[in-house]
Amino acid sequence: MNQVETRFRRLSQALDYAFQKPDLLRQALTHRSFAASNNERFEFIGDSILNYTVARMLFDQFPRLSEGELSRLRANLVNQNTLAEIAHELKLGEYLYLGEGELKSGGFNRPSILADALEATFAAVSFDADFQRAEQVVRRLYAGRVAAIDPTKHAKDAKTRLQEALQARKWPLPKYRIQTQSGEAHEQWFKVVCDLGELMIESSGEGGSRRAAEQQAAEAALLLLEQKLATGKKHP
Repeated sequence: MNQVETRFRRLSQALDYAFQKPDLLRQALTHRSFAASNNERFEFIGDSILNYTVARMLFDQFPRLSEGELSRLRANLVNQNTLAEIAHELKLGEYLYLGEGELKSGGFNRPSILADALEATFAAVSFDADFQRAEQVVRRLYAGRVAAIDPTKHAKDAKTRLQEALQARKWPLPKYRIQTQSGEAHEQWFKVVCDLGELMIESSGEGGSRRAAEQQAAEAALLLLEQKLATGKKHP
């Protein structure tokens, strides 16, 4: 077993896939700050593998949902935040090859970098074996998340559900504001606050785009709103 194979042995076990060409996995985990031979092109392929596989899983799991509802569910599963969560579960950050600047700034923990590396890893599996094997890896990583979906709650995105919940009670609509915005143009990170005003509910969310951060903040606001309603405090 060579040095590259040894380094990735635990990750291969977590993926349930043994690479015949470990250098493919190494490239999938190499950020552009580290070398010219990096994972950017792999990510392009991995994104397509991920979108098809998750779409097919949802198509089979929820035969009664419309195209629009399936699209919204898929968007929630393949976004940067979910990919980064799965990457954290795999401890992917421990295996990344990053340039000195990214290392110092905590790039091994940055959601955008983790998400890109995970997508690139799906591509690496397809190059090492074939599409079907890459699909199996995606299916295994996403099986629990797809099984846990309640389509009555999540067919609509969080912002829409929050707006409808407030409108049904004739309460003011939420206001979203950017709290912080950081990073370079191609890797920006947003923190957004969702303010329900008179209800005295305020929540926050983070993401690689303003939309993603707003969706996360809306999801948190929905939980707080449900808690308020459950305690009988329907209005301050």
